[in-house]
Amino acid sequence: MQTDTELSALQRSKQLVSHIFGPRPIWMNALMVFCAYMTFIYLPWDLFVKPVAEDQEVWFGILLTGWAAKATEPLHWAIYAAGTWGFWKMRSWMWPWASLYVLQIAFSMFVWQFLHMRGNGILGGLAITAPFLLLSVALWRTRWRFDPETEASPEQGETSENSAKD
Repeated sequence: MQTDTELSALQRSKQLVSHIFGPRPIWMNALMVFCAYMTFIYLPWDLFVKPVAEDQEVWFGILLTGWAAKATEPLHWAIYAAGTWGFWKMRSWMWPWASLYVLQIAFSMFVWQFLHMRGNGILGGLAITAPFLLLSVALWRTRWRFDPETEASPEQGETSENSAKD
């Protein structure tokens, strides 16, 4: 049998998890966790540990290597840090920027597949781009989640915006 202290710690843990992950759907929580991983684990390693000779960054489908890649890593770091903070706190500025950034990733994936010698051409580009396009549309359609003036989702019917007009 659990003691009151163990039960209380378990309840506090559940409350903490609910507080951190509760305001978002699962797929958006996954994006937040991915952004946090990139912010706190991968990009610090990539910037400070990974040798310059091995560095690669892709921007708009163009592969940068060496010092050019290393020079752009802080920008990727800032983007993922902003994503972590924005998803965690559900900041209003995340809409439309999260959707537009994912759309840029979709574009980059297509260009990469089309132009790069290791790519799979137009069909490969379309196949790898499709999930990012869907994610971009999903983020675009969640404006109400990032809008503090909105109290309900479009699926729930009225929003505070609609009720204010009545």
